[in-house]
Amino acid sequence: MATIQRFEDLICWQKSRELAKGIYKAFQRSADYGSRDQIQRAAVSVVSNIAEGFERGTKQEFINYLYIAKGSAGEVRAQLYVALDVGYLNMEMFKSLNNLAQECSRLIQSFAEKIKTGSRSGTQFKAIKKSDDIQEVFKQANPELHKKLFG
Repeated sequence: MATIQRFEDLICWQKSRELAKGIYKAFQRSADYGSRDQIQRAAVSVVSNIAEGFERGTKQEFINYLYIAKGSAGEVRAQLYVALDVGYLNMEMFKSLNNLAQECSRLIQSFAEKIKTGSRSGTQFKAIKKSDDIQEVFKQANPELHKKLFG
């Protein structure tokens, strides 16, 4: 399995981005500022915690942030029920957003389990090859000679 280099490549992050976008669209005209703010913050928390955990660089911190993101997805679902009950959402919009929030939770849980059982410690423990400026200049100036010398 290839190592993922960017959080933007994670399916759980992509889906949580869709969730945040859907929540913002559904509640953009809501006059209930408190309710709108709460659900939007919870949705942004899902996408943000996945990204932050990924960038932290350790396996344990990443797992911790994934579970925070999963908790926020649960909060979004709870807020959706309230929005449905008070008439801020119709049943169709509720089902669509609730299904998306559930999918985010499943993807996050599955990904966290894979990370737990994986052997990698995280990027903080990975030996990172330092760039040699002279080699880079050489590579730009004379790619053929660079290949012969450095492989």
